[in-house]
Amino acid sequence: MALHFELVTPARLVRSDDVYMVVVPGTEGEFGVLEGHAPFMSTVRDGTLKVYKTEGATPEEIQVQGGFAEVGENGLTVLAEHVD
Repeated sequence: MALHFELVTPARLVRSDDVYMVVVPGTEGEFGVLEGHAPFMSTVRDGTLKVYKTEGATPEEIQVQGGFAEVGENGLTVLAEHVD
């Protein structure tokens, strides 16, 4: 099984992909999301989003600035204010 992950900014869709896990820099601390995670929402702080394509893979690192993360039935969506 895979986690559907979308990264968007107010201007564009940055990424839409099925991945193993994503680690999000939440304002209350980093959190990892796998397929089947319980639904929730969190604010995102400036930091590094880590995307693991497969289990044990080296993560792809994406710099994000602010925003929100939502885990739901359709996977994880991160709405970032800015992506480098």
